[in-house]
Amino acid sequence: MNTSDTNTPQGGASRVRLTLILKHHQGLVLDDVQSRLKASNWWFDFPPEGVEIVSWEVVMGFAQICILDVPADRLAEVNVELERRAWGVFSVGVHPSYDFVPVRERIKKRVLAGGQ
Repeated sequence: MNTSDTNTPQGGASRVRLTLILKHHQGLVLDDVQSRLKASNWWFDFPPEGVEIVSWEVVMGFAQICILDVPADRLAEVNVELERRAWGVFSVGVHPSYDFVPVRERIKKRVLAGGQ
C-alpha cells in the first residue's frame, strides 16, 4: 500500500493500516491453540474478505505480528471478527501504523541536500 495515497481528494482516509500483535495465551499449548482457531473458523474468516494481509510474521518467543490494509469503513468489522475469532486464544494489540520506508527515503534525500 502506498501510504501517500491513503487519503481521498476530500481529505478523508480511505484505508487504514493496522498492526496486530497476537500473543498466545500462556496457558495454551499449540494443540489447544490450533483446535480453538479451527473451531472459530479463524483460517477462513479472518481477516474479513476485502481486507488485505500486508504481512504476517511469527516473532518467536513474543507474538505473531500481522499487518492489515483495511478499508476505513470496515474497521469496526475487523474489530468484531477479532473478538469472535481471536479472543480466548490470543491477547490482541491493535495499533494504527504506516509504512515508514518512503518517509525514511524522503528524509535521507533532505539530509543529503543539507536539511535536517
